[in-house]
Amino acid sequence: MRIREYESSDWPHLCVIHDEARKQELEASGLMDAFLTLEETAEGEGLFDGKVLVADDDGIPLGFIAIAEGEITWLYVSPRHQRRGVGRRLVREAISCESGPVSLDVLEGNEAALQLYLSEGFEVVKRVSGRLTGNKAFAATGLVLRHHGGA
Repeated sequence: MRIREYESSDWPHLCVIHDEARKQELEASGLMDAFLTLEETAEGEGLFDGKVLVADDDGIPLGFIAIAEGEITWLYVSPRHQRRGVGRRLVREAISCESGPVSLDVLEGNEAALQLYLSEGFEVVKRVSGRLTGNKAFAATGLVLRHHGGA
């Protein structure tokens, strides 16, 4: 597995990865009705506002992460490749791209993601309630996490 920058040919793979993994995330948080595809949300939620990195195996994307201005804004791994170190490698690479603290939000109930972030040195700094990013019709509660070390 290698971590590399996003290429336009990755787009169809990222759509499948996001859509499958996002359903898992929303189900764990009790928000399945809030599901929107990557095609519906990428632009409005700023997927490409910063750096997008892709984990691939022989040219096939397994997952992706986006980081902008010290914030991890997206992290999705294909359900077929979860719990195999893909997310961990992406998180570590994103942190190494930053020179200062890195923050992120995780939906309450998404225990798999929370445990990954905590095991990588993130700390919960606050709990917030409001409207779901990307689908404001739904109320959501999340945790804000911060990692203090960068490159």
